[in-house]
Amino acid sequence: MIANKDFYLSPTEYLEWEEKQTLKYEYINGEVFAMTGGTIIHNDITINVTTELKSHLRGKGCKVQMTDVKLGISQQGNFFYPDVMVTCDARDKQERLIVYHPCIIIEVLSPSAEAFDRGNKFKFYRQIDSLKEYVLIDSQKINIDVFRLNSNGFWELHSYQENDELLLKSIDFSCPVSMIYEDVYF
Repeated sequence: MIANKDFYLSPTEYLEWEEKQTLKYEYINGEVFAMTGGTIIHNDITINVTTELKSHLRGKGCKVQMTDVKLGISQQGNFFYPDVMVTCDARDKQERLIVYHPCIIIEVLSPSAEAFDRGNKFKFYRQIDSLKEYVLIDSQKINIDVFRLNSNGFWELHSYQENDELLLKSIDFSCPVSMIYEDVYF
């Protein structure tokens, strides 16, 4: 991400301004951050996880969205572009530009953004009432971390390695971790 700290925008101004831009920009507390391109590995992982989820959710009333779909923490901001997200909420079916009620958000980690994705971005994502699982997929080695909201309202970490079966409880999904890394060469 590249910051553009030359000006402050309200959420409404940001949404109107970004509509006219050639790049995508995330919006955090009045500042905009240009989204930079990813790697082939990042893209391959994103496609693999999206394909598996789309196949699993077909006909179940949920939608899988990826990279070009904006996520709103609330109507007042902040706004992000997660790599993949799943929404099963009827309110999101009426939206044309922004998802507000995902149950799962997935980020494919890059070395430059990993600390932000694990820290402040997760802090923002936890403000979404519908969110049940936050998934971080490593793009440098085979490792997937799933933060799952438990029945007591606490986020629990579940890590998955090469020979494990990835489990996303909120949508009753499982698949071998190897499928997420299919055709990915480190």
